Amino acid sequence: MASRTKEREKHQIQFISTPIYSKDKEKPPYTRFVCISTLSKKSLTVTSLLVLLFTFLYLFLSPTSFQSPYSIGLTQTQANSTCDGIAPFYIYGLPARFTTDLVDGCQFLNIYVDTCPHVVNQGLGQPVTSKLGPSWYGTNEFLSDMLFHARAKKHPCRVHDIDAAKLFYVPFYAGLYASFAFREGNHTLRDQLAVELVSYLSNKPTFRKHGGRDHFLVVGRTSWDFMRISDPNIADFGANRLLYLPELADVAVLTIERHPWEGKNQFGIPYPSYFHPKTADEVVRWQNKVLGSKRPYLYAFVGGARVASEKAAVRAEIINKCSASKQCAQVTCKTGTIGCYDPAKVLATLRGAQFCLQPPGLSFTRRSTFDSILAGCIPVFFSEHSAYTQYEWYIPNEARNWSVLLDQKKAEQVEEELGKIPLKEVESMRKEVVRMIPQVTYAHPDSTIPGFRDAVDIALVQLTERVGRALEQEQTAVRVD
Repeated sequence: MASRTKEREKHQIQFISTPIYSKDKEKPPYTRFVCISTLSKKSLTVTSLLVLLFTFLYLFLSPTSFQSPYSIGLTQTQANSTCDGIAPFYIYGLPARFTTDLVDGCQFLNIYVDTCPHVVNQGLGQPVTSKLGPSWYGTNEFLSDMLFHARAKKHPCRVHDIDAAKLFYVPFYAGLYASFAFREGNHTLRDQLAVELVSYLSNKPTFRKHGGRDHFLVVGRTSWDFMRISDPNIADFGANRLLYLPELADVAVLTIERHPWEGKNQFGIPYPSYFHPKTADEVVRWQNKVLGSKRPYLYAFVGGARVASEKAAVRAEIINKCSASKQCAQVTCKTGTIGCYDPAKVLATLRGAQFCLQPPGLSFTRRSTFDSILAGCIPVFFSEHSAYTQYEWYIPNEARNWSVLLDQKKAEQVEEELGKIPLKEVESMRKEVVRMIPQVTYAHPDSTIPGFRDAVDIALVQLTERVGRALEQEQTAVRVD
């Protein structure tokens, strides 16, 4: 009986379920089911077998009917319902000094490197000339504000009639502004553009109607660059006071790193990585590729040393440990070298390891976290503020399902700690990481409907829910009064 049961199981095609995205616990994720059939060699004629065989091959090989169990997929209905859960949004046409003038002044943004090659192609940067493919770019980590704007301008949920909008996007290139004003010693001049933006918004009836609760802006740098403390005894590190301006207190701020303790209106969005697909098929092919990658190294680290600080000590320990280990792959970032800025080299390194170490650098978060996810490499964190308190919109609820958190004191035992994790658990975590790829990726701006929900779509869904809650609370307060 057992042998017959085993033989019957060989001839079964199981359901393949591919979750798309759902943060609402009461709603199941979008799911794709592929045909099932139980085949019995004894009960089917040769003709029936041939019919089923050709049907199966068609379904299996057709890109519109089959998706990998660890990839994303959309039915035609879902692909056409792009605005499900996304409110119609309006983009303000800001004066040029808040957007294009900053791009045109790219040569003045950084005294160390030429920023101009990075702001081309709508913020995607230069195409990567390697075997990676046409959707790969050398995207700068601090250009999420430009990328978000480029994607939003052609988004199907955008409306041009301001009266039809429920959500309002302020496309200020705050990251470029922070870089431009970074070296300005006069605080009044450094804050000038931020103050002008607030003045511009305050004169808009749409902004005054709800006090900015239905507005949002994207800043392309960490929140710390926009939260200068007015204390002469504390170094300001070139920051401005954009996020401390009271008029923006209820405006949603999307940032690559939120303030863990003061950022009640700040929401973490992914650092841009190198992959900007135009279609879901591109994502699926990449997901399958990284799942099939050979990973001869236990762990990898891409990064450089930092100056004296507690974070620097952890980095130094990791770099020393990695350099001395045959189980670690490393790309060291040093002044004058290009290794860290070579997408092909970075991804090849990360794809060759089971785990990728993400110690804090100048701040808690790292672009490398998202490079690791793109490479199917399990992130290893040394602070909860490197991801768990940052990217709630984008990461699974259970941290241990896709990542590892180690105490900073265990940095020197990282190899031993990672070696304790069972292989079966490692594979399960990797599959979860690979599932995350589409939602932390910025689709190509020219793709109006890419067929999957990317980082911009996820943000718009969450902003829609936030605005709904805020306006409901506002109405409740009015009724109580």
